[in-house]
This record gives sequence, C-alpha cells and structure tokens, in this order.
Amino acid sequence: MKKLLTPLAAACLIASAIPASAAPFTGLYVFGDSLSDAGQFPDPGGPANATQRFTNRVGPTYQNGSGEIRGETAPMILGQQLGLGPQTPSTSVIYQGNGWADGNNWATGGYTTSQILNSIVAPGGSSNFFRSRDGYLISTGGRADSNALYYVNGGGNDFLQNLVFSPATAQAAAGRLVDSVEALQGAGARYIMVSLLPDLGNTPINGGANPAASFLTGAFNTELVSQLQGINAQIIPLNNPLLLSEVMANPGIYGFDATQNLAATCFEGCFNATWGINSATPDPSKLMFNDAVHPTTAVQQIAADYAYSLIEAPRQISLLPEMAMGNLRSHQGQLRNQWQADWENWQAVDEWRGFLVGGGQRMDFDSQGSSPSADGNGYSFNIGTSLRLDESWRVGAAIAGYQQNIEAGSANSEYDVDSYVASAFAQYQENRWWADLALSGGSMDYDNLKRKMYLGSVKRTEKGNTDGDLWAASARLGYDIAQPGSEWHLSPFLSGDYARVNVDGYTEDGSRSTTLKFDDQHRDSNRLGAGLQGRLQLNTQTALFAEYSFQREYEDDASKVTSELVSIPGIDYKLDGYTPGDTLNSATLGVSHQLTEELSLRGAYSYGKEDDQTLQGINLSLALDW
Repeated sequence: MKKLLTPLAAACLIASAIPASAAPFTGLYVFGDSLSDAGQFPDPGGPANATQRFTNRVGPTYQNGSGEIRGETAPMILGQQLGLGPQTPSTSVIYQGNGWADGNNWATGGYTTSQILNSIVAPGGSSNFFRSRDGYLISTGGRADSNALYYVNGGGNDFLQNLVFSPATAQAAAGRLVDSVEALQGAGARYIMVSLLPDLGNTPINGGANPAASFLTGAFNTELVSQLQGINAQIIPLNNPLLLSEVMANPGIYGFDATQNLAATCFEGCFNATWGINSATPDPSKLMFNDAVHPTTAVQQIAADYAYSLIEAPRQISLLPEMAMGNLRSHQGQLRNQWQADWENWQAVDEWRGFLVGGGQRMDFDSQGSSPSADGNGYSFNIGTSLRLDESWRVGAAIAGYQQNIEAGSANSEYDVDSYVASAFAQYQENRWWADLALSGGSMDYDNLKRKMYLGSVKRTEKGNTDGDLWAASARLGYDIAQPGSEWHLSPFLSGDYARVNVDGYTEDGSRSTTLKFDDQHRDSNRLGAGLQGRLQLNTQTALFAEYSFQREYEDDASKVTSELVSIPGIDYKLDGYTPGDTLNSATLGVSHQLTEELSLRGAYSYGKEDDQTLQGINLSLALDW
C-alpha cells in the first residue's frame, strides 16, 4: 500500500518546487481567520495526520477520503516565496499529538476580530475546538521579533456572525483589527502586512451581488485604512478588494472560465455544473470560490503573488542607484586605462592628446536578503582630451554616455538607464612620484522602468520613469619603484574615492492594485584603498599595462526604499534594499599599440568584485596627439 505523506512533508515538497530568494525577514507570523489558516483543525476527509484548510484539495479527484491534502493559503505560499520554509499551525491538536513543533501561523478558521486580538495578547487566547494556548505575545514574554514579517487579516467572520450590521459596527470591527496591529507594533514588530477585507457583497454567499454587504465592506476598509495611517510601523497594506475586482473583470487571462458566474457559483456547495466537485469535469482552478466564502487555491496563489510583489518591489528599485554607480565606476576605470597607457609616455609640453573610447560592460548582482539577483549588459562611448602644461603636469576632461539595462527579480523586471558623465582631471608625474585627481558629475535618465510580477499564471507589468544625478571625486598617489626610462614600471599606490548618487522618486503609471509610488533614493560611497599598477614595454610600439586595487567601503549600510500603493495613499512603508559590500576588488589588463607617431590603439579588460556585485568591462580606444 502506498504510504501517504504527512502534511508537513507534503508542504516541504511543495516548497521545494517554488523558487525562493534569500530571506529578507527572520520569520513570518500570521494572525487572522480561515483565509490565512495553515490548518489548526484535523481534516476528517484527508489522509492520516492531515490538517484542515479552507480551500480545495490538491486533486486529481478533490474528494474527501481521496488521500489528497487541502491546498495552501496565501500566507503559506508567501512564506515559501520569501525563503522562510513551510508555514505550520500554532495550535493544532494533530501537531501536539505527534510531538511536532508548533508553528507561527496563529490564524484560525472562524475567528472574529476580537478572537484575532486574543490570539496575540490573551492568556489562553489561541483557542479552537480541540486545543488552547496562550496568545503569541504571552508565549514570547511580550516581545515581538523586530526583524520578522507579521501578516494580519480579518473581519469576514464579524459579518458572517452578524456582528456587523451598520457603518458604525463595521468601523468598530475595523478598529478591533487595528488593535491587533497596534499590539504587535507596541511589542516591537516593525514590518506588518495588513489585508483589506475582500468585497463580501461579491461572493456566492450573497448571491454574487449584494450592495448592502459591499457598502459595509467599504466602510470597514475605509476605517481600517484611516486608523492604520496613524501607526508608527512599516505597514504594508494589501488592497485585495481591488486585486480581486481586477481579476473578476478579466478572469479568462488568469485561467478562470469567463463563461461562468464566478461570483455566484463555487466548487463545493454552491455547485457549478461545469467545473464543480461533482460535475463530470471537476476543476477548481477554473473557479474563484471553493465554497460560498472561501477562495480556491488559484485565487490564494494570486493573493500570495500580490503580497510578494509588494515586498520585492522596493528591493528591486534599490538597484537603480547601483546601476548609476556601476556606470560611474566604468567611466572612472576607462579614464584610468588611458592614464596607464600613457604612463611615462605623455605628449609633448603644450600639446593636446585626444581619445575616443567605445566599450561594453556587464553587471551581475547576487541575491541578498534585501535585494534580488539581477544581471544585464550595457555599452558606452567616451571622448576626452588632455593638455600637457609642463614636464610634471597634465590636465584634461572627458564626457561619456552609458546605456545600461538589467533584469531583476522572479519575473525578470527590466530596468534601463542612460547615464551622461563629465569629468575634469589633473595628473602629476615627477621623480617616480605620481598622482591624479578627477572630479565627475552626471545625470541619469531612467526612461524605461518595467517592474514585472506574477499573479498566478499572469505576468503583469507596471511602468514608470524617473531621473537622477551623480557627483564624484577620486584621487590616487603612487611611487614608481623602477628607474626612469625603464622598460618596465611597477608602482604601489593609495586611493580615495567619494561618490553620491541621487535617484528621484516616481509614481508608476495607472492606479491598479499593484501600482506603486517610490520616494527619492540617495546612495553614498566612501572608499579608501591601496593597489599596484604596472607597465611593460614589449617593443617600441607595444606595451602591456595592468592594475589591481583593493578598497574598503565605509558606506555599507543597507539602502532604504519607501513605497506606497497608489490605490491606498497615506500608508507608506520602508524596506531594506541593496546592501553594498564592504570591500571592492578590481583588476585591469590592457595593451597599447602605437600605430603612428601621433596615433595609438588601446584595449583593456576590467573586472570588479564587490561582495555581491560583479562589474566587467571591455573597451577599445584611439588616442591622437595634435
């Protein structure tokens, strides 16, 4: 006989099939009702040791007694997407009987807003028909994990149990849910995700259209948003009513059967003759409701993807300053390549030397707890000139244009930037000592920002554009250990770099449930370092040059990105974004070939490695004296 999986083992298998990034939070704690319940009750129609969840079974028969477990609710899926592993119930008699550890999901089917609050703050407050435990904060000694994510939903059972029958009672229920959020915040929770209540008037229990229930749901949500605005925490609101209305308006693209009355029929109970559980072709993925009030797992997946997108969005947007910083580093590197090729080979006094540089670069960002993996390619064009003032001094300037694009995140968002950078520089060489100083300024045009996310089977794109600017200063001081006129040169040096990148805030186009507004970003870099550079004259026309440098970054705190749903103004939330590495290793290898007395051809490859970022570049240039 085939052995059945325990719910925990099955959840692990499901989690392994979902790509997960490095966890941005230390844990996920869930409080709410059946829409979030991970399985507090035994499942009498499921396999041994199964727990009940309020959605459809996983199939293929979907029947009680089939050995199929219930599908996962949105917070369970979200926990896996965040890299936090399977979500398990807090107060399950099944877990207690098997000696399994209680989990962090305190949501329980049937809970009203008062019971949700009790599950957080009350002795014996986490209670169901089979088992009782002290509320979350009682069990932790009154402290919430400040680095965890807290998920709170509720209010539906207040309506179903006739506790809401007027605008005043709807507002009171919203206030009780806010009490739960405030209790967590007061105990130290910083990141709290709160779901607005889906439109109860647009559900099978109300025949698919009940204006009175919709009105009271609106009153609940209006009061909820109003009170959440006053809480001093990073509140991430979920506009699930708007999300579900968008799905209902165009259900076919999400895989639902648009020919059915999706708001009035369901998989079990309010029977759908085409796709219902007792039909000839049972398929809950074609329907939005499993029963009169609970969604199918297809809708739970969409809700989880939506929640994840609001967390991933600021993490992706935090890469915009890093794109500009990478272009600045490429520009500075290309200038230094010209200086290395010119080492001990400046033009004559009072003569000019011009150069043209064409190059390509590649950026790779490794996944961090606070930012996703990303990679992309770009190209650049530099034009510059220098004037030799005397035997020891040379000054010059250069302007450059860079086009860079990256793909980031689970749905391959596309971000493009055009950077324009200008630099003025001065160089000194005398008695083996040398030094250089460069000052740079520039602007960025982010004119094609496409943030992408999955909502179930659909990939949605939110578009926007913004601008930015950058300022930088760089200096080096070195000493050549070779004799003047030698065919080889080797020089240790010290370096210092400062840069500041500013990216203006912007609002994405439209006003959908996923449309966001982002605040300004500022990225500083302060680096000190040391390195070694060398040059070898192979013959009268050709020379090799190389450099290695190590720098310590003193601005290595995680970036912060503030976001706000356009559809819920007044509640913004700030999350950690990209964290710069505390060290930067870079190396260059190049060749210079004299074509004529006045004209030379140069080429170089560069490689830079920050802790979680790699920047590679290759460039080809011409230098002309006149």
